[in-house]
Amino acid sequence: MPVTPPTLPNVNKIAILRANALGDFIVTLPALKAIRSTYPNAEIVLLGKQWHKEFLVGGRSPVDRVIVVPLKKGIRTETGKVEDQPALEDFYKQMRQEQFDIVLNMQGNGTSANPFIKQLGARITAGLTSKNAEKLDLNLDYYYYQSETIRYIEVAGLIGATTTDLEPEIQVLQEDEEAVIGFISGLRNKKYVVLHPVAMDMRRMWPIENYAKLADELRRKNVEVVFTGSAEDRQAIDDIIADMNGVATNACGNFTLGELSVVLSKASLMIGADTGPLHLARAVHTPTIGFYWAPNLINWGPVTRKIHRPLVSWKMECPLCGVVPNDPYPFEPHTDSCSHLVSFVRDITMEQVIAAAEILLGENGGTGNKSYEEYELKGVNN
Repeated sequence: MPVTPPTLPNVNKIAILRANALGDFIVTLPALKAIRSTYPNAEIVLLGKQWHKEFLVGGRSPVDRVIVVPLKKGIRTETGKVEDQPALEDFYKQMRQEQFDIVLNMQGNGTSANPFIKQLGARITAGLTSKNAEKLDLNLDYYYYQSETIRYIEVAGLIGATTTDLEPEIQVLQEDEEAVIGFISGLRNKKYVVLHPVAMDMRRMWPIENYAKLADELRRKNVEVVFTGSAEDRQAIDDIIADMNGVATNACGNFTLGELSVVLSKASLMIGADTGPLHLARAVHTPTIGFYWAPNLINWGPVTRKIHRPLVSWKMECPLCGVVPNDPYPFEPHTDSCSHLVSFVRDITMEQVIAAAEILLGENGGTGNKSYEEYELKGVNN
């Protein structure tokens, strides 16, 4: 049985590289909590993006401080912008002045991240590596098909940090609660379900034309329906609501991430595509139903099932060209493989979604007259 390494002595400052999107950060939270518990007096610094700096304030997470990393291929990219070598050199100099005791790679297989990390002058480097990557002082081999949550818990284990908490946790702040009190009261204090149909990659989206019927079915269970998304999603959601027999609330673009975390925390259920807000709902302990293409479930699905129901599409071939876009990773590369923008989770049935919703909504939201397994099998056999 593997033995967890001992904790490292004289650790005052730990930096963690994770400069990407919301869901990418959420899956690191159990590992960050383990590091905080193991090194309670150390400052935890996230090397991230501007959105991290704006969101991770006021004790929302174990992160004490965020440093925004400059543009760098394989580390942080922005559309239409290129890296600035003098800015990078200034950044490396500033990071060496920070005198980090530990820098952890929690971003990718190490090909780009490890040379970057080794420029920061830390006493100890640790994290993910691979055959073609530079080695760190403490290494964990990167193997793609693994729960991302467990992956980062294992990275934390390199420095002696362990945990049995497998689900993420984000703290809701009072100022955000105050900011959305008007919105919540406008729902007449009724139970509500949040639907988040849109993802950046439409291949991960359950067909958007299904949501009007889904929303109407949920309304029959005596719950309000709130749609969330970006401001750019507002028209698509208006079109869904126009197709409904009942009414729903279009809240696209209404909230900051902090405010959205409050809205999600007070919801009875969140249903949506495999995207950042679905992960955020898990982090505020809201029951979720997520739509997953089978290969992506391995990496991005919830670890536990007590209040989470991932629904899985097992149809591997693209409906337009018959290619299975799964080599080397799901939906990559886009050049030599399929990149058709069509839903790969379209075969998940309405009955499967409603059955899962009935279970998670409980007595006040579901009839409970059929089991989730019955609906799931019926959906598969259809």
